[in-house]
Amino acid sequence: MNGSQFIEAPWGMSVFGAASVDTAPDLARLKVAIKQTRQKPGEAFEVTRAGVNQIREVLRGHNIPDSAVSTSRLDLKSSWSYGNDRKFLGYECTASFVIELRELDVLEIILVDVVEAGANQVDGVTFDVRNKKDLRAQARTAAVAAAKEKAALYAEAAGSRLGPVIHIKDIDSDQLSNAYRSHGGYASGDGGEGDLAPGKISVSAGVVLGFSLITG
Repeated sequence: MNGSQFIEAPWGMSVFGAASVDTAPDLARLKVAIKQTRQKPGEAFEVTRAGVNQIREVLRGHNIPDSAVSTSRLDLKSSWSYGNDRKFLGYECTASFVIELRELDVLEIILVDVVEAGANQVDGVTFDVRNKKDLRAQARTAAVAAAKEKAALYAEAAGSRLGPVIHIKDIDSDQLSNAYRSHGGYASGDGGEGDLAPGKISVSAGVVLGFSLITG
């Protein structure tokens, strides 16, 4: 018998179950940044700080609280061009923002206004849900049910009956989501063309259950 077909310590049955819950997102995170280059460090800090204040005012004008805006510390580095000759361009100062929006209808308007206020780098928009904990619980319950159904089918086909569950192993949801994406299982935030349509969010869960088996 091939070694890969031999079970050295038979004890029962181990099965994997997975499930996902789809829902419309109710949260968006907009990531933008200001990058300004000046010949002197003080000038770079000054113009970037002014842009930060201007963006803050624009967001307050949209009734977005300061608590929903995360701003990085000002970062300064030397900027160079690399062509035939290495040339010093100045000092580049950067401030990054993560803006959390709970009103998705105004996302495009706010993005336009923030760019006009001075944000010259847009790093993207990610969509999420606020009640992810509850959705994850639903997915885990469904994953357990899927594992039980699979185990019962295997046991019946093998002429046995399922005994009690003797082992439970949670599968990391991030690894599970990546596996689903790589196999085309779902696309989180899959939207329409020509706009920032968020599509759907899939909250996944996976579990491995170990059952004892009853024969006879």
